[in-house]
Amino acid sequence: MDDDGSVLVLTNPCDVTADVVLRLLAERRIPVVRLDPGADLHAGASLTATYRTGGQWGILRTASRELDTTRVRSVWVRRPSPYGGPPALAGRDRRFAADQALWGAGGILASLPGAHYVNHPWNNRAAEFKPSQLSTAQRCGFLVPSTVITNELNEARGFVTCQPGAVVYKPLWNTPYRVEGQPHSVWVREVCGSEITDAVSVCPHMFQAKVDKAFDVRVTAVGGRLFGVRIDSPDLDWRCRQDLMTCTAVEVIGSVACAVTAYLAELRLIYGAFDFAVTASGDWYFLECNPNGQWAWQPAQTTAAIARAIADLLEKGPDT
Repeated sequence: MDDDGSVLVLTNPCDVTADVVLRLLAERRIPVVRLDPGADLHAGASLTATYRTGGQWGILRTASRELDTTRVRSVWVRRPSPYGGPPALAGRDRRFAADQALWGAGGILASLPGAHYVNHPWNNRAAEFKPSQLSTAQRCGFLVPSTVITNELNEARGFVTCQPGAVVYKPLWNTPYRVEGQPHSVWVREVCGSEITDAVSVCPHMFQAKVDKAFDVRVTAVGGRLFGVRIDSPDLDWRCRQDLMTCTAVEVIGSVACAVTAYLAELRLIYGAFDFAVTASGDWYFLECNPNGQWAWQPAQTTAAIARAIADLLEKGPDT
């Protein structure tokens, strides 16, 4: 394959969302190299980068491709596996190898000259912090529910007591969690002051005024294109039982569209999955923005449109 102007897709082998876009790129005859650096570099793939005064070059070799990394047009950072170290190693040796892979291979793949990133991995990471999301949302003009993040018992209870309505608890990160050996998700749920104990001091907790919502909206932003979907669910957190929710396309109102554009610009994002709670009076409250959120679960027409928009960005490459 001619690797001139290739698209590099960083994701795990089970990522069916990436497959939707990869099929489009194949139909357009755009050369693509797919890599899961956290796993593939321990399974036969190799990555080399050379830096000298006046230039740099590099080569990525996989089981089926050989790519000049200085000629990559776009990099799509989808859902690569964590850098976990070679399975044959254990303990300190595996941790050492994992760290070297993250800072070495991860650094190379984040520094390809002239490549267009969707999104750049460092921007993705910075935009995943919920305090940063809330602070940025407030500056960009979104309506933001009253929120406190604290590990102080009295502060947490005081916040709950002072709110005129209900309060919800939200985890600050979706940490893999198990109960009696079984995977367990920590969903958004209502909480009252009496439930908050000294255990809150173990780590920061996030409490937020519950929005009296009529429905939820997911806005998927791809460059300057916005795709809105209304979500009707019997649950406070629609992710709990997605088989019970219904999704229909919805227009993104002008004030929200402007705030989305400002938010993406401030955090240097090309893609973002925004979640809103919409009241009966039509107020859109910002809840969060996942800089790498899933989108293929949406109605078929919306999913196809998002896939085309991402493929367009990857095919176009960097602005000249």
